[in-house]
Amino acid sequence: PTPEMRAAMADAVVGDDLGGEDPTVRELEDLAAELFRKDAALFVTSGTMGNLVSLLTLSRRGDTLLVDPESHVTLAEAGGFAALAGCSVIPIQTPGWLTPADIEPHIGPVTTHSLNPAIIWTENTHNRRGGVAWGPQVMRDLADLAQRHGLRIHIDGARIFNAAAALDLPVSDLADGADTVQFCLSKGLGAPFGSMIVGSSDLIDRARRTRQLVGGGMRQAGVMAAAGLIALRDSPGRLADDHRRAQQLGDVIDDLPGLRLVSPVYTNLIFVTWDPDVLDLDVFVAEAAKHGVGVGGARGDMFRLVTHHQISDADIEEATDVLAAAADAAAAVSAHT
Repeated sequence: PTPEMRAAMADAVVGDDLGGEDPTVRELEDLAAELFRKDAALFVTSGTMGNLVSLLTLSRRGDTLLVDPESHVTLAEAGGFAALAGCSVIPIQTPGWLTPADIEPHIGPVTTHSLNPAIIWTENTHNRRGGVAWGPQVMRDLADLAQRHGLRIHIDGARIFNAAAALDLPVSDLADGADTVQFCLSKGLGAPFGSMIVGSSDLIDRARRTRQLVGGGMRQAGVMAAAGLIALRDSPGRLADDHRRAQQLGDVIDDLPGLRLVSPVYTNLIFVTWDPDVLDLDVFVAEAAKHGVGVGGARGDMFRLVTHHQISDADIEEATDVLAAAADAAAAVSAHT
């Protein structure tokens, strides 16, 4: 959190949020709804809770999600879509966004034997697809399809403000046509806690009850909501700097021995793969950490680096030197093994 967030948290006016009496939470929810041009919003503890509450609100047990298998909901939310919501998935490989052509082959008459496709589940930016951002036309196409087939649409917008910054659009343009959107106040926006769900008044009323069902009700939550207000008001305007710094770092990494970008640097996420015949990854990670540069845990054949508001231009210059030295050290070890 920024110093301004810490000060706001210390001075926050609070009340009992479960009774709708916390004025700072109400202010945060009103601001989120306004920014997304939705009827209402709900403050929740995390992006995972926001996705789960949205799913439980939109679905019935036995429903099926149409979703990219590399999505956060399928990989990093402890299987809540199945264990708690009772839903299955139809995995659809994408470059980071779904299209009607991807979805229509999976929609047909629901029989006693078939799955019941009910929810189009999207992610913007799409983390595991390189942080790629997709624009309003994608949502317009999906919304038209959903209306014709009676489907719901959810956006996991953990980093949707990064998408808006990359596309130079208001965030509401990216949410138009979605039934629910979850976005994080942490991550790029820099708050220490919390996410929001936005949607229609009816859906948010139901989501509020669902939040209580999964143990997410809070009392004097205004302490945390105060930081969220600062995040929403102050942070979106500087996200382009995070993207520029990520691009600068990615350009350097792509030229280091044994390392290669998995995809272009679209926003603030840098995904890197390595050649084990050229570079010892364990040595690279350890050498970078020794000098203060954290490399995200490798999964499969890639790892991740992220820029954020606490990373300055000077930090990027230092990080490029550290990573270059770490790559040289890791390549030297690999050459002798």
